[in-house]
Order: sequence, then C-alpha cells, then structure tokens
Amino acid sequence: MVNVLFDALLGMRHESAAQFLRLPGDDSISYRSFYEQVSRYAHALVAHGVQPGDRVTVQVEKSPHALALYFATVGVGAVYSPLNTEYTVGEIEYFVQDAEPSLVVCTPASAHDVRLIAKKAGASVATLGSDGSGSLGDTARGQANAFVPANREQGDAAAILYTSGTTGRSKGAMLTHGNLLSNAATLKEAWAFTEDDVLLHALPIFHAHGLFVANNTVALAGGSMIFHPRFIVDHVIRDLPAATSFMAIPTFYTRLLADERLTPEIVGDVRLFVSGSASLLAETHLAFERRTGHKILERYGMTETTMITSNPYDGFRKAGTVGRPLPGISVRICDAETGKEVPPGEIGALEVAGPNVFKGYWRMPEKTASEFRADGYFMTGDLARIDADGYITLVGRAKDLIISGGYNVYPKEIELLVDELDGVVESAVVGVPHPDFGEAVVAAVVVDPKKITAADSLMPLLKGKVAKYKQPKRYFIEDRLPRNALGKVQKTLLREKYRQCFT
Repeated sequence: MVNVLFDALLGMRHESAAQFLRLPGDDSISYRSFYEQVSRYAHALVAHGVQPGDRVTVQVEKSPHALALYFATVGVGAVYSPLNTEYTVGEIEYFVQDAEPSLVVCTPASAHDVRLIAKKAGASVATLGSDGSGSLGDTARGQANAFVPANREQGDAAAILYTSGTTGRSKGAMLTHGNLLSNAATLKEAWAFTEDDVLLHALPIFHAHGLFVANNTVALAGGSMIFHPRFIVDHVIRDLPAATSFMAIPTFYTRLLADERLTPEIVGDVRLFVSGSASLLAETHLAFERRTGHKILERYGMTETTMITSNPYDGFRKAGTVGRPLPGISVRICDAETGKEVPPGEIGALEVAGPNVFKGYWRMPEKTASEFRADGYFMTGDLARIDADGYITLVGRAKDLIISGGYNVYPKEIELLVDELDGVVESAVVGVPHPDFGEAVVAAVVVDPKKITAADSLMPLLKGKVAKYKQPKRYFIEDRLPRNALGKVQKTLLREKYRQCFT
C-alpha cells in the first residue's frame, strides 16, 4: 500500500536513529522514536473509530505529541484540520459543525465544553495535553510501535485548513497529499535543505507556515528541528547558535532586533532566515542585515496554495518583494475583470497555477468554481505587480482596495510613505465611508510618543509626495495595530472602528 505524503516524509526514515526533534533540557527524539510515537497515535485514532477520509479536528497546544498526531492522522488516511489555539469554544463551534469530523481532539481543560459542541455534530472527543496526558494519550500508550499506513493517492485530501474569515464565513481549504508533498519537495530544493540542517521552529503548528512549510520540508530532507512550544525571545536567542535555519513571521524579527543580544556571532552558523505569513517591511529587512550580516529571504504563500514565490537562496534578494515564482508554479498578474495579463510594472490581480494549488473549498463547490479561471488559474485575491527582473511586490488584498472619488488607492503604497515619516513605527491604511468621495483614506499609526504627540501633526507630511486623493484624510494614533495569530493586520477591525468618523 502507498500513502503518498506519509511515506515520503517519515516512512523512509522510520528506522533511522538520526535526531528529528531537539527539546528543552537537552532531550531529543530520533526519527525512529518519533515514528514509533506516531504509530501508537495512529492505532489510537483507529481505536476511536477514525477511518480514511474522516476529518479529525484538532485544537491542542504545540508539542511533539501534537506533531505526532498530525503525522498519525495523515498515516491513517484521515484529514487533519487544526484550529488556532486562541479560538474560544464559541468560535470553534462553527468549524466543528462545518467539518463534521469523526473525532475532535482538544486539551483536557476544554473537554467539557467541546463535548457539548461535538455532540451536536455527531463527533466523538478525545483529549491530548502537551505532555501526552489525556484520553488520546492514554489510548496510545501500550499500542504497537508500527502500523501499516492507509492507501492515499496524490489527489486525496490530507488536510483542511480554514481561512482566517476576516471578511466573512471561514472557508475550509482542502489540501491534498500531492499539494503538500510537491511544495515540500520544491522548498527542499529551492532553499537547499539537507539532513545536516537544524531548523529553529518557534512557529505555531495550526497554520500552513509552521505545520507544512517547516515540518514537511525538514522531514523530507531528513533534517532536525529545535522545537519550541512558542516564540520567546530569550529562548530563541539561546538556541540560535545551534541552528542552521530559522522560519518566522515579521513580528519575530522586530522583536529580535529590539534585543541587543542579537549579534553576528550568535547567528554565525545560520545559513537561512525566512520570513512570511505577513509583509516584511523593507526597513526591517535592511535593519536585520545591518545587525547580523544576513539578508532575510522573504517568500509568499497562502492557505489555499502553500508557497507560491520566493526570493532566491542563491542570488539577489530584493527587500520589499516576495521574489519570483517557485519552480513548477506559474504566476500571472491580470486585470481582475477581464482576466487579461497586464504589462510589467502595472498593478493587477495575482493568479497562480501549479501542483501546490488546493483542490477546493470544503463543501462549497460554487465558491470553489468562482475562484478559478476557466484555464485552471486560482485567483488569490491579492494585488501585485511584477518588475522587469520577475520579482513580485504585493500591493494588498483586492478587498482592501480603496476607491476614493473614483480613483483607485492601494493601501500598501500609502503605508510605505507613512512608515517613512519620522516618529511613525508602523501604519495601516484603510478606506471608510465618506459622504462626498464614497470612500476616504484613513491611517492608523503606532508612533514614538517622544516625536509625535498629536495625530493632526501628520496631516501635512505627505503633501507633495503623493496625489492629494491618496493622502489620508484622518490619522488615528493607536497603541498597537490589531493582528491575528500570523501577525497580519486585521484591517476589517480598523474599518469597523473608523467607519463613522466622517458621519
């Protein structure tokens, strides 16, 4: 029997004594030990009635046990559906009702409330703590240390990841064994991962970056990971000297830059720093290079496609861009209405085709059909432009486009200008209702209070730098910008907060 994804990631190394996970306190788990742990969890899933094709909804803390559960779910042929650990019980009810899982795995602390939700969906519940405690851990103990993976082919779903839902109902993106394996293989080659690599893993494992990009790529290469439960600056600084690679969201880099212990010496053996999941400011990119001598490699992907583009591992990395399309992946920039490609340098809608593109939204065939062109290209919803060298710059989401007085305003363009103002730490630009212009440009800014004390003082500062219709008509000083777990600014919240500022 063949299980496309499992066999490639773990099957070939199930007898290897090589280190896979390095844990706090000098503990480690070899590939062989991890495979045995995965096998026990696979048998535990079967004991709970999970069959190939069933959904397994998971909301547990990051741990080696949680990672083993992911591999076990893939191995038994079920569909892994992780949920953000910050979601409340009220929030997860929608996901459980929508996915109709056979099994919901949660923390022991949340079991009572989750059972009430799961019962409505006809799902059973098992619990798993970060130390392996809980009913699923109890079932796994004593099970056999080997199992025969269920037969799964390229087109079979391996995971359902829900989109963030910032613009409405969250959609379950179905990613196949072929999607995940092709992307891991592409990244392994593009980023030169080998069995000698040690990835410092401090990302959550409920989204594509931490779960698939990091774990799948390292496992396919036969490398190892320093496995942190969460990002803590002190712990990352401590372990960077032992790492060869680091994957992060932009927030991680800004926090590291704020620590004087970040020096060229402690990153002397790191060959690769990757950033993704949210836009990396060019300022952060350049500041990191000045401090450490390393250029961060920025890449671009999304839940429905995993990774699409990347700055080169060997070659020029352009700050502010997300690089070129990865091998085997086709990208084009089009007029959103006509679907015709726009000339280089012009802004358009980014579309993608390739083996990485998901098979569709769970139980939403009409929505799936509406997101694909007739020739198979997926419409990402992102606005971008491509330069003469083939490097892509993201301008924003199509839903964030502001139309003020009939003119298009791209928030990213204005944010870059506002961020350059003396005293501005970061900004987010959104459009809100305006009685004359339809929409007006407003900016939320985080500032240095020693340099900026009043929002009105920012009003004249873009004069002459950009057309008047693009200039923010109001500025709002915020202590911090609202972000989701991936570090993306939640502009929906800002639009709602300021929507009546001109009425």
